[in-house]
Amino acid sequence: MATSAFTTRKERHEISKRNIFRAAPGGRARLTPAVGKGRGIFYLVVGITGGFSEGFVDPSLYVAGDAAATSANVVANEGLMRFGVIAHLTDAVFFLLTAVTLYLLLKHVGKHAARLMVVPVFIAAGIISISAVFTFVAMQVATDSSYETAFGPLGSSALVLLLLEIQHFTVLAAQVFFGLWLAPLGYLASKSRLFPKALGIMLILATVSYLVDVVAAFLLPGLAEQIHVYLGIVPAIAEIWMVLYLLIVGVRSPRPTDRTPAVEAAPVPVSSQSAMTWQSTAL
Repeated sequence: MATSAFTTRKERHEISKRNIFRAAPGGRARLTPAVGKGRGIFYLVVGITGGFSEGFVDPSLYVAGDAAATSANVVANEGLMRFGVIAHLTDAVFFLLTAVTLYLLLKHVGKHAARLMVVPVFIAAGIISISAVFTFVAMQVATDSSYETAFGPLGSSALVLLLLEIQHFTVLAAQVFFGLWLAPLGYLASKSRLFPKALGIMLILATVSYLVDVVAAFLLPGLAEQIHVYLGIVPAIAEIWMVLYLLIVGVRSPRPTDRTPAVEAAPVPVSSQSAMTWQSTAL
């Protein structure tokens, strides 16, 4: 009975490992449907909510150096601003889910690199959440007449601009960690053989693009405006490629030649073999 229980546990462990990874022809590991699709959906939600909040809502409200225009935009688009706050928070939550699930998938390649991948995401998610608070408070100041009564029209408009400037540069600072998590992800992806090596290299290059963009924005804002669009090309290609790979390639059904090998008979522990030999001798 002890031997049977041991064998069952061993078989379950082997089956679990083989269900997560299946070997494609040529011995290359490949994602199974559930493993790839779940992570791809999480990453896709990050792209949609982050793109909506940071790429559409924030630029449509914030006008650098113009308090009156910024305040007027906020008052005219209160509903859009509320959706933007929810999008920021949703982005933070699914960013964490994406990182944690990818950590579980790739930690067998290198635990230290996997941890380095997750830490920047936790920091970035916290920064994104704080930036959403500044956005919401700016909306409160712009739409609540008590602030205009207390500070006057010019004062309340200036306060709205200040809050949105803090939010703008907070998100810009978070971009450091948006980049830093991609370098270990690229390393793990290429080493795991679950993803193309070219994709891993692109993810690492995306880290460089993010960091250069942030440094330029703070040190050379004039130059940053000219090169910002170009620096966003590599990260866009790398992350879209990653999402599509998880959603399409990761969910592809195994080919007919991809047969999960039968579970080998688990070795009987030495102690159990000795016990069985003793029983046979006794009989």
